[in-house]
Amino acid sequence: MGSVLGGLALPVAAAVMEIRAEFKPDPAKPHLNIFENKTPSTGYCSVNILACELAGMFSLAPSLVFTSSAAIAAFHPSPRQGAMLNVPAQWRDLTVVRSETGATETVRVRISGFGSTVRLPDDVVNLVGGGVSDFQAHDMLWTGSNWTTSAAPPCRLLSNGSRGNFSFTYFWLTPVEAVCARQARFNLASLSYERVSFAYELVTPNPLGMSTGEYTGSLTYTVGPGKDFDLGDVMLPNDNELTLNFTLDVQHLLKIELPPGGNKVELVPQGGWQAWLSQGRRPTRLFRDQTFNIWSSGRFKMELQCQFPMGNTCGLQAATGETVPLNIAVSLPFGIGDESGQAINRKPLLLDGSGTRVFGPTRYVERRPGALHFEIPASAMEPMFLPGAPDRYSGTATVIWDSEV
Repeated sequence: MGSVLGGLALPVAAAVMEIRAEFKPDPAKPHLNIFENKTPSTGYCSVNILACELAGMFSLAPSLVFTSSAAIAAFHPSPRQGAMLNVPAQWRDLTVVRSETGATETVRVRISGFGSTVRLPDDVVNLVGGGVSDFQAHDMLWTGSNWTTSAAPPCRLLSNGSRGNFSFTYFWLTPVEAVCARQARFNLASLSYERVSFAYELVTPNPLGMSTGEYTGSLTYTVGPGKDFDLGDVMLPNDNELTLNFTLDVQHLLKIELPPGGNKVELVPQGGWQAWLSQGRRPTRLFRDQTFNIWSSGRFKMELQCQFPMGNTCGLQAATGETVPLNIAVSLPFGIGDESGQAINRKPLLLDGSGTRVFGPTRYVERRPGALHFEIPASAMEPMFLPGAPDRYSGTATVIWDSEV
């Protein structure tokens, strides 16, 4: 890439970068309830792959170029008159929204590193008067040290950069939001920053508390002297804004598995019908516990629908029209709780949905057993066993697991 000489770099439009993170439950890691960054790194981390992986770092390369608007004088008294950087290293919050429901979550982001290829106006050896190697010349050009093997405090170096006769490439970590500057020891007629890249860190919400879907939001940084990305008064950008568009993709799993024939429930006494048939002993309970398996990584609610509603629950009806109430309750496996985190043990399922509007896992639950409990209340059983009472009651109760919370 050729040198960019002199002139004023006028702001034009906003550089826009897309950042995408995804959550899918992983059966091999049920406790790992975090988003995975699916954004391919560009810029620094696309070349220095191992260093970034070890640091858990991601980088992006926006279409930003900074060009000097004036010469940089040797031993300039103010960092703003030379080569410096001050980037938004503090955490900032942005809101992401699920368009289908308007549900919102908060994402935190900070800029954790910055670098570029710095284009010099002449061969670095010529800039320092000659008679030395290019490596020595890079050290001599700046007060303190060169840019590629050490960083100006409070910035830090992650790995060494590269140096050539007409340019050098550096990347500095930015642990705090503060000025990092190198003072030129020789006059520089011009300077430009090309192939700019920055590293970023994210803090994402807990996906187990989010509904399935895409959540989107954006954060816009200003670029230029005194702005969010501030590279001094001399180095001016070609864009005056940098926008980060965020997409969080939540892909929860909610699956229920009943055993064969589990959709047909027969209520029986404890120990079966033998005591009634042989001794005329009226049962104290008519019930059935129907087991099921559940897979769940996100919030859900449970609802009840009845063929024969009776108050806030279902009923069973005889062919002659007599009805009796049917109580229905649910027990859920360890790892799924109610809104307060309490375990779910024989929680009543009611027609008005009270008590079952939100269940949520504390971890990914994979094929764990739960149970639906069906029982006729003891207070309703006596008329069923009077002489001449119907011998069969039936009805349909529909239990719904709904992930749209």
